Amino acid sequence: MTDDRTEEDRHSRAIEPELVSDADERAAREARNGLRQFDRVIELVDYFLDPDRPFKLRSSHLLTLHREALDGLSNYAGNFRPAGISIGGSKHQPVGAHQVPEAVEDLCDYINENWRTKSAIHLASYCLWKLNWIHPFTDGNGRTSRALSFMVLCIRLGYRVPGTNTIPAQISADKTPYYKALEAADAAWRERNVDLSILENYLSHLLAQQLASVVDDAIRARE
Repeated sequence: MTDDRTEEDRHSRAIEPELVSDADERAAREARNGLRQFDRVIELVDYFLDPDRPFKLRSSHLLTLHREALDGLSNYAGNFRPAGISIGGSKHQPVGAHQVPEAVEDLCDYINENWRTKSAIHLASYCLWKLNWIHPFTDGNGRTSRALSFMVLCIRLGYRVPGTNTIPAQISADKTPYYKALEAADAAWRERNVDLSILENYLSHLLAQQLASVVDDAIRARE
């Protein structure tokens, strides 16, 4: 069976008045916000690469990245959702709104407690999966999880990962393997296992593609 799902098949929708109703205007705003969100990721990476500023993941980092993505598009930009939510095309039912702050704290605790003992790919994969699993926002969960994952990857590695074909951009270009990897992690968690192997392999491949773009740029520069 072919998998012909689109982004809308695993996408939560906010039950709130739209701040921007025109489709073209909304798309343009989302594109601008996406650039701003990535710029904020780089700012945070640079900030925490200073050895005098040891990194600790906080819920405020998630809220900041979400605010950049949803600014002008949602009344809840930079805030946790006030009610329950469902994910189309997924068997997973996110936690209730009253459980979101504690679940986000658990995410942060896992990253901070395993910062030196787990690999950069594992920590980035955990952020990508767990934030989607919690689904703490009315909208923009995917964008924020991808931004957070990339930020954690860079900070854990100790440098900005070079390359123009970034991991978040690659995921946005083809979400099918991304959804499959998330669903595999969800299935493992339903058995109370943290198994991110498929997601880790997927992110490792995307990282290799991003680094390969540096070589491509260098080759083109010599022509």
